Amino acid sequence: MQIKILNKSDNPTPGYQSEGAAGFDIAADEDVTLVAREGRLVSTGIHVIIPKGYEGQLRLRSSMYKTNLVMPNSPGTIDSDYRGEVKIAVLNTNPYCSRSIKKGDRIAQMVINKLPSVDIEEISEEDFNKDTTDRGEGGFGSTGK
Repeated sequence: MQIKILNKSDNPTPGYQSEGAAGFDIAADEDVTLVAREGRLVSTGIHVIIPKGYEGQLRLRSSMYKTNLVMPNSPGTIDSDYRGEVKIAVLNTNPYCSRSIKKGDRIAQMVINKLPSVDIEEISEEDFNKDTTDRGEGGFGSTGK
């Protein structure tokens, strides 16, 4: 499988940083300063062609937690039919301090995943209720303590 990348930035083309890396690193294409609790999209200058049947999942690099930056929609999904610029949603969770990202900083990674093809069938509430489980509607920590 091959991912094609159009790199409109001055940064090196994204790539894997180690032999066992699950994702390839993506760098910021602009200097950004996020004030306390500010969020925004950070430009990368890259566009990708992902084969049909696959998706690109965007995640912040694991080291970003040290800077109080998070990706509020992590993982973000890049669909195979999207051709726009890949942008990274970033939120500064620090309530007091600004955080900066410099152009060229590797801030995110993209992991490519194969997607199953599923058929969607609409059913009645009566048919839905026939398929019960012990868990039922329990969610959001209902199986833990």
